[in-house]
Order: sequence, then C-alpha cells, then structure tokens
Amino acid sequence: MTTRILCVCLGNICRSPTGQAVLASTLPGIEIDSAGTSNWHIGDPPYGPMIAAALKRGYGLSDQRARQIGPDDFNAFDLILAMDRKNLRDLDTMRPAGSHAQLALYLSLSPDTPEDVPDPYYTRDFNETLDLIEIGAKAWAAQPHIASAVSPKER
Repeated sequence: MTTRILCVCLGNICRSPTGQAVLASTLPGIEIDSAGTSNWHIGDPPYGPMIAAALKRGYGLSDQRARQIGPDDFNAFDLILAMDRKNLRDLDTMRPAGSHAQLALYLSLSPDTPEDVPDPYYTRDFNETLDLIEIGAKAWAAQPHIASAVSPKER
C-alpha cells in the first residue's frame, strides 16, 4: 500500500509543489511532499505566478518551501514521482542502493498526455501545467494500491 508520495522537479518551485497540492487534495490521508533535484531554491516559496494559477483552482501553495531531495527520501517515501524524464534519470542516479521507493514519471499512467510535465518557469503556461498535474493526480488516485490508503472518511 502506498502511503507516502514525493513529487520531484528541478527546483521545487513550480511543478512539484503543485503536484504536492493537487495530490494532497485528491488523496486525503496519504502523506504527500515535494522536493527538487537541484539546490537552487532551497527555502524559497513556490514561484509567484504558479502560486496564483494554482490558487485560482483552489490549491494553496504559499505555505510550501523548496527543498532538495536527499538519500533518506528514497526510503521515507513509497513512491517518488518525477515531473519529467530528465529528473527521473537524475533520481535514478541519486538513488541509494537498497532503497525501496518506486520511481515513476508523474504522467506515466496518463496515456493521452505527453511524458513530461512542461516547466512553466520556462514555458509560462501555468494552466497547461495545472491541467496535466490534475490529470496525473486522477490517474494515480485510481490505482488500487494508492486508493486503498485514502482516508476512509474521504472515500
């Protein structure tokens, strides 16, 4: 049963904090966190335009702070979801031997989407990012090993 999920992008200021908020909304009772593969923004809040776009859809990001993934995360989380193939490769390289977390692309269960969630820091399309993250969250929520961990009050 999956009870802890970590969303990961490069800087942990756009895609992964949004993934965290959307999954937390979709999967109550499951612990969701986010991190970045880089150390560029440690301690920073999510990117302002991403906060604003997410808030328009009811997702609060402003309390989150960027952090970098560490070796302990590979055992603390059951599932680590990379927002793109580059970050998935980086995670696979960083992964300590013997760690148990499953690594996957955030959109790997969503066949009618691109493989990668585009980085809105560069594309400036915050709504496209939100659309894809919501699609991915619904697909992960439909997985029996994840759905079974959702708080019984919320099912």
